[in-house]
Amino acid sequence: MRKWKKQVSAGRFRIFPCLILISLLLSSCAVPVRQVYKVDVSSPVGSTQGDSFLGKRYPFKVKIPAGWDAATRYPDFLVAQGYGVEGLKETPFFLFNPQTQSSIQFDFSPAGRTVRFSQEMIEGLTRSGAGGLVAELRQEHGKDFPIQLNRAVPVRLKGVPFASRMSAVFSVKGETQEQGWIYAFAEPFQIFILFLITDQNRARDEAALEEALSSFEYLGIR
Repeated sequence: MRKWKKQVSAGRFRIFPCLILISLLLSSCAVPVRQVYKVDVSSPVGSTQGDSFLGKRYPFKVKIPAGWDAATRYPDFLVAQGYGVEGLKETPFFLFNPQTQSSIQFDFSPAGRTVRFSQEMIEGLTRSGAGGLVAELRQEHGKDFPIQLNRAVPVRLKGVPFASRMSAVFSVKGETQEQGWIYAFAEPFQIFILFLITDQNRARDEAALEEALSSFEYLGIR
């Protein structure tokens, strides 16, 4: 959880504070169910191959939607949108539309040795991520700031046994945004996908998001 803990504490969208705390509690005083997995941070994140990105440091592949860019360094506009720089530095992969500034962030973190995952647990932790976001938005924009929370639902990601998705829709200065998050687990990684869809060309960016998610595949540790 180290990387996401930095990002949610340093940026505007604090989506996973409760998830972090609960996961740490679940990790304590239990029988180990997996070996410690150490990520080789000297390995390159991956490379673009045609219209897809193939991960090396983390075993995944995803299609790059038309009109979008792929990068292993964060686009600068994410800082202006309120994301914490330290967290962005440690996030390994980004897809983004440079024109509309919609984006998808992909992050991986080895699971604790003792945590046992299930779909029910994943969905519960995904729901817990909403509290920090709502609190922060209402602290920034007022206690009556309207936020539409979409319920946490299962999501299918290739090669991933447990995954859940949730989002919030709100308007800032007359522009609608959808801030969403996916929490997933595939041995030995917790997988975090954070997305922001802006109002510039919303329908097209929503379609690009779904295209990327439907193409995402976790390839497993070999």
